[in-house]
Amino acid sequence: MTQTVTVPLGDRAYDIHIGRRNLHFVKEWLQLRGPRGAAGLITDSNVGPLYADRVRAQIEEAGWRCVVHTMPAGEANKRLDRIEEICGAMLEGGLDRGSVMVALGGGVVGDVAGFAAACFMRGIPCLQVPTTVVAQVDSSVGGKTAVNHPLGKNTIGMFHQPVAVVIDMELLESLPVREVRAGCAEIIKHGVIADAALFAYMEANARNILDGDLDALVYPIARSCEIKAAVVTQDEHELGLRANLNYGHTFGHAIETVSQYSLFLHGEAVSLGMCAAGALGGNLGLVDREFMERQRSCLAAYGLPVRWPELPVSDALAAMKKDKKARSGKLKFIVPERMGAVMQRTDITEEQARAALASLKKED
Repeated sequence: MTQTVTVPLGDRAYDIHIGRRNLHFVKEWLQLRGPRGAAGLITDSNVGPLYADRVRAQIEEAGWRCVVHTMPAGEANKRLDRIEEICGAMLEGGLDRGSVMVALGGGVVGDVAGFAAACFMRGIPCLQVPTTVVAQVDSSVGGKTAVNHPLGKNTIGMFHQPVAVVIDMELLESLPVREVRAGCAEIIKHGVIADAALFAYMEANARNILDGDLDALVYPIARSCEIKAAVVTQDEHELGLRANLNYGHTFGHAIETVSQYSLFLHGEAVSLGMCAAGALGGNLGLVDREFMERQRSCLAAYGLPVRWPELPVSDALAAMKKDKKARSGKLKFIVPERMGAVMQRTDITEEQARAALASLKKED
C-alpha cells in the first residue's frame, strides 16, 4: 500500500508517494504532463547500475525519450562543475524547455540534479526518486538544491521545488547499513524538533530497522515527510520556522567542511551536530542531562557517532562563520527546549559555540 503526503504549495503543490513497487508514479506523472518530450535521468555510478534501467523503462513507457547521465558518486562530486556537465549532457541529448529531469539517487544526486533543473533553460521540472533514507526524509522534499564550495557546504544553490517525490522502499534493499544509519539521524532529528512520539518510536525500533525490516521504516519515513511538508508549507524559503529543520546542521555542516566531506556521511555529521546542539541547550539551562543522554543514546543505538575526539574546534568554529545561515555575522542556532520542541537563538556567543563543539571531544 502506498501512502501519499502532499506538500500544499498552491499551484506548485506536489505529492510524496511512499510504498513498495511504486515506480509507476514516474510514468503516471509523465503521462499526465504531456506533450511527450525528452526526460533527463540523472543518477550516479553507485545507483545507476542497480536501478537506472527500471526508471528508464517507466519514462519510456510514458512515451518520453530518456537521456541518461551518470555522475561519479560521493559528496566530493557535489560541486559547481557538475552542473555545467549535466546541462551540457542535456543539451547534447536534445532537452528543451518542455523537458523534465528525473533525479535517481541519494542526497548528492538529488541536490545536483535539482540545481541543474533549476538552471537549465532557466528552469524545468524535476521529479525526485530518492534511493537513500536521508534523501527520502530530507533532501528530496522541500526544494532546497545546492552544491558545495571548499569554504562551506551547500553555499551555492537555489530553491526549486520538485514536481513529485517517488519513494520506493524496495530501492533501500541494496543500501549499505551505514547509509541506513545515517538516514536515521535525520528521522531522529525530526522527532527531537517536532514529535516526541516519533523519537520514542525510533528508540524502540532500532534493532528492527537496522536488521533491514523495511516495513518498520515506512511509518518514520512518512511521518518525517509530513513534518517537513508542514514546515515547508509555512516557510518555503527559510525565513523563520523552516530553520528549525536545521537542528544539528550548523554544527554538522562545519564538521563536514573541516573533515573535507570525506570522513563522515551527512547523517553522521548531523548526529554529531545534534549532540553539540544538545550540549549547547544544556549549557543554556534549556534541557537537562536526561535529555542529552536520551538523545545521545538513541543516536548511538543506530551506530551513529556521538563523539569526535580529533575534532579541530577552532577550524570548525571558523567554518561555522561562513555558514549560509549567518546574518550580519550572527549565526542562528537551533537549540532544544524539550523532546519534540526546539527554539531559535541568535544570541549565542563564540565561547558558547566553542564549548558545545569541545563537548564532542570529551568522554563523560
